[in-house]
Amino acid sequence: MIKKVSFSYKVYDSLNDLSEPDKKLVLASDEILQKAYAIYSGFNVGASALLENGEIMTANNQENMALPSSLCAERVLLYYCRAHFPDLVVKKMAISVKALHAVIKEPITPCGACRQVMVEYERNQQSDITVFLKGEVGQIYELKSIGDLLPLAFKTDALKRH
Repeated sequence: MIKKVSFSYKVYDSLNDLSEPDKKLVLASDEILQKAYAIYSGFNVGASALLENGEIMTANNQENMALPSSLCAERVLLYYCRAHFPDLVVKKMAISVKALHAVIKEPITPCGACRQVMVEYERNQQSDITVFLKGEVGQIYELKSIGDLLPLAFKTDALKRH
């Protein structure tokens, strides 16, 4: 038997094609990436989240000389939201990227570790998180769910939850 996994996403040619609230969310991720601590990779990532109360939270990637100790913007953001707003649903996220030595002309998706964290966050809150992805210039992608980024995510009810 062969099964097929597919998803669709929207493509916007520019920020001006987004609704004002979505544009504000993407601009927040653009702004916070400027403050990323990415002195080893030169690859800045900014992430923003729209909470159900209307607040926008932001975070960026944080590198360390011991590279495995670094954290991606997406995980920093979601861990912050869980720590400070455990009962609020994340409705939307925006992720923007910029590199020191190249112009990123198309959106880049989160790494596998971030996708797994994002999928579990979505699963725990029992509602989808819309995701906007943006490079330094060019198009912006909108995905209706984090699950679209990781359709065969690691998830099971066999692990006991305390």
